[in-house]
Amino acid sequence: MDRAQQLNEFLKTRRARLRPEDVGAGNFGGRRRVPGLRREELALLAGVSVDYYTRLEQGRARNVSPDVLDAVASALRLDADERTHLHNLAKPTSIRRRPGRPQRVGPEMRQALQSLATIPAYIIGRRLDILAWNDLARTLIADFPALPAAERNMARLVFLDDASKDLYPDWESKARDTVSNLRLDAGRHPDDPQLATLVGELSLGSVDFRRLWADHNVHGKTRGRKRFNHPQLGELALDYVAMRAPDDPDMTMMIYSTPPGSEAATALQLLASLTTPPVPDTADPPVESTL
Repeated sequence: MDRAQQLNEFLKTRRARLRPEDVGAGNFGGRRRVPGLRREELALLAGVSVDYYTRLEQGRARNVSPDVLDAVASALRLDADERTHLHNLAKPTSIRRRPGRPQRVGPEMRQALQSLATIPAYIIGRRLDILAWNDLARTLIADFPALPAAERNMARLVFLDDASKDLYPDWESKARDTVSNLRLDAGRHPDDPQLATLVGELSLGSVDFRRLWADHNVHGKTRGRKRFNHPQLGELALDYVAMRAPDDPDMTMMIYSTPPGSEAATALQLLASLTTPPVPDTADPPVESTL
């Protein structure tokens, strides 16, 4: 993926969402032919020259300092995830590294995952690949063992599988979260060819993905609540937390739970009673990513 283009489009979309009154600058004056702040207005707020900011936005600024990036981030009122994304995109390409070997789920994380027998949990990696799961996650979200390894990907499930709109009552929210997370991954690994291929396939296959990808929103959710529609149990509202692997910043365990004694907790108990272990697939181990 083109890092300079990503940086250009990200900064332009962040400028477009701001108005002079939003940043306490009053009216800069002059007719406004485009929404948001002009480059010269943003440069003034960030304390840099217009020429320098223009080169930064166009991806032509070399060795830009963290202080300048922080000043631009503050002027644009970026949140923590957006600020991190800006720093990732603005780093010189000479220090970027492509992802190495396929991610492997270590025995400790695999053991922790399978110990969560009464709540759904799965492990997600680079490009939102689904690397491992327990039986309840397989029953609630998707029959992961039945999918080809290349299709075990959350973005593919959300945008290319029609069943996802039945599974998630708040599908638009789930779709936005998915794209925002994928954007963060693109900032961390702009030179990942498999990520570029995935984005291309999603863009061709889903008009919704194209629409949301063009927004350049980034947001890494660590906790929240998600609603599911189960064909037998109806709607379930589950709380979730995202726990990052200590030895791999691109690997996260997603854990869903419910308040004790709640209706959702009773529903999960029923779901567990309906769950049967899948037939092992010795030719294609589900705990390893082949992407």
